[in-house]
Amino acid sequence: MSGRSAASRRTVLRGMALTPVAGLGLTACGGGEERPSRPTGPVELGAESEVARGSSKLYWDHNVVVSRDEDGSFTAYSTLCTHASCPINQLKGTKLICPCHGSEFDATTGKVLREPAVAPLIPLSVEVRNGTIVAKPQT
Repeated sequence: MSGRSAASRRTVLRGMALTPVAGLGLTACGGGEERPSRPTGPVELGAESEVARGSSKLYWDHNVVVSRDEDGSFTAYSTLCTHASCPINQLKGTKLICPCHGSEFDATTGKVLREPAVAPLIPLSVEVRNGTIVAKPQT
């Protein structure tokens, strides 16, 4: 007789009963939903006047943050966290805070202020057309 005991009928049936439940849990975590993405083409964000000099504005519905320097020039970044691609939904002053793992970024430079993210935010091109801020991928 080997040192291994045979699985009881109860253990086998319990494992069979839990397998579909585990599969549903994995499906719920990993699929079906559309993942947020950064702009793939030009996106009209809002009026130029929405971003005051020396401040930033989060356009969460487009995953973009726009900052305006004191000289009036604009910068823009994708607000998908570079750690796990979570959409950043909080802006305090010029600090972006990721809700997933607490990474923080400077909205004016895209630089990481707090890990776990280590890569800066992805910069976007930004311009003003007829008084409207437009962001797009850099070329």
